[in-house]
Amino acid sequence: MRNTPFNTGSSERSRDMTVWLLEGTGDNDLQLERLRRNLRRAKEQELTPCQQQVLELRYERNMSVTQIAHHLGVNVSTVSRTLRRAQERLQRYLQYTL
Repeated sequence: MRNTPFNTGSSERSRDMTVWLLEGTGDNDLQLERLRRNLRRAKEQELTPCQQQVLELRYERNMSVTQIAHHLGVNVSTVSRTLRRAQERLQRYLQYTL
């Protein structure tokens, strides 16, 4: 796919696409800030303390699932399941706040 030639057609179409791309790349700082705020709120209100701990170890301390399991003294499958359920809860919460 990478070496497949792409025919853009007329130069007018290329200009239109360039304009569309530039218009679509506006500043999204407000949306990102709202997402961060809602994510913090969701973590506090929607997740159990265990889910919060696993998410922190995984994404803030960059630990692998195996490392988290050893750190907490639980099975790898328990960590995976807890992580998946936490992600699902956050996704469910955030889909209505964006």
